[in-house]
Amino acid sequence: MPDIVFISFERGAEKKTTLKAVKGQKIIEAARLGGIKIETPCNGLGLCGKCGVRNAGSGAVILACQEAVEADAAYILRDYEHENDSLRILSEGTSFAYPLEPFITKQLVNGKTEVYGGEELLGIEDHDTGGLVYGLAVDIGTTTIVANLVDIARGKSLASVSALNPQSNYAQDVLGRIHFAGKDDGLSVLYRAFIEKLNQMIGDLTRKTKVSPARIYELVYSGNTTMLHLACNIDPSGLGKYPYTPAIFGGCHTTERGLAVSSFARVYLPPIISAYVGTDITSGLLITRLEERKGSVLFIDIGTNGEMAFAKDGRIAAASTAAGPAFEGMNISCGMRAGAGAIESFTINDDGSCVYAVIGGGQNSRKAAGICGSGLLDIAGELVRTGVIDSRGRFVPPDKGNYSALLQERMGQMEGKNVFFITEDVYLAQKDIRQIQLAKGAIRCGIEMLLSRFDFGAGTGDNAGDIDEIIIAGSFGFHLNEESLLRIGLLPPRCRGKIVFAGNTSLSGAEAFLLNASFRQKMKEVTARVEKIELAQDAEFERTFIKYMGF
Repeated sequence: MPDIVFISFERGAEKKTTLKAVKGQKIIEAARLGGIKIETPCNGLGLCGKCGVRNAGSGAVILACQEAVEADAAYILRDYEHENDSLRILSEGTSFAYPLEPFITKQLVNGKTEVYGGEELLGIEDHDTGGLVYGLAVDIGTTTIVANLVDIARGKSLASVSALNPQSNYAQDVLGRIHFAGKDDGLSVLYRAFIEKLNQMIGDLTRKTKVSPARIYELVYSGNTTMLHLACNIDPSGLGKYPYTPAIFGGCHTTERGLAVSSFARVYLPPIISAYVGTDITSGLLITRLEERKGSVLFIDIGTNGEMAFAKDGRIAAASTAAGPAFEGMNISCGMRAGAGAIESFTINDDGSCVYAVIGGGQNSRKAAGICGSGLLDIAGELVRTGVIDSRGRFVPPDKGNYSALLQERMGQMEGKNVFFITEDVYLAQKDIRQIQLAKGAIRCGIEMLLSRFDFGAGTGDNAGDIDEIIIAGSFGFHLNEESLLRIGLLPPRCRGKIVFAGNTSLSGAEAFLLNASFRQKMKEVTARVEKIELAQDAEFERTFIKYMGF
């Protein structure tokens, strides 16, 4: 018989939960078996530090994914739910005017209402429900989910809600999710987590708008290819190994019986471009109408995945690079998501004094709890500009630097390594700069290699500077500062003034698919013509990536 010990968990104002555990079992495993949520963005590799729990007896903070249970113990958990309630998630994106031609229609016959999807009779309702036709546009991000309730009959959005994608409790990026889905019941765990969260969001929306869930007849899922597989309970393992083949290709409907909507509702999946360029980019292409534009346009969705498309006079190519979770505040010493207490912007004045803004706390608030993605890029950009960080991404020691005394005072050390203090408790470490370099280097590498397929640019090494327009999409991208992007080299200086922030085009595109069914065939044709570029298979990838890691 295995040795049994008792461990308890306490989070915020919740009651203490006591569980049985097997001696030698990892804390995270015992917690999950007992239904206790602990985030492990790095998939339990011990790299991100986000699964830290405090031993109630000793006060020591330990990593739940690394420490084993050896005796009875009590642990205090971070209040994730409270933190996530304040997340700043964008629910709006640019769009354009289009006619109302929905897939879902109704017809009154002998006092009963026939509900049609295209020409197919989906179901019959016992009385006249003709004016009650609703749908749901759902942006399924790696980190967040946004759902928009749409009045299909009148062609307008009624309300939006957003939440943290609960799958990030198990793995932060797509490769981590693919790996987790391949373990035992991992796929069903991720699927159930998504469905439960989406049903909760549907409940919030219908209560807010007083719309009956039974009158929601169609949902459109927009997200990267891995997220779509997981949302449909489909094995994503083919996406994690060569030749990177999806099990689904979109451009079709699926039926999901676990959703709290009409019993004959359908889920529409827009066309998928490739294994790592999903329907979020398809939605973006629809909204920005890249295939119709003259000149050169670059579309980038900056997030955990750096998905992008480049159009030159109607010819389109698309690619994706693994930017990693740094832009979401993960794998950063004091990183956090864009919630209350996060430093979201940062500026260094001429005298070296620092000004920063905190979400929910105003300027230079002492309540700063950490740094979110937009603040991270601002800090890095300003430290590069003022010479605190050199072109190789290394801190310049105060005695060797040519920066102000006020900035020198903020330099210090943690565990023998140089750090820059924003507050007494929040800092940027050398290893954090490396994470920024890896993320921005991957995206810049992807851009330059995508352009090289078109023989585009003057061969100056910053071919992106020759682009006519750069559209940056996504919730994270919307909050970025153009100057910070240029200073860290994610885009070259010649892009100044050419950058447009389009917001959540994944969501606005999903809404367009809901309200005009003709876009479905149109985007099938467009995505079929898109050239799919697998950057990792290119012999130049590693060299180009290394080249653009510097500042």
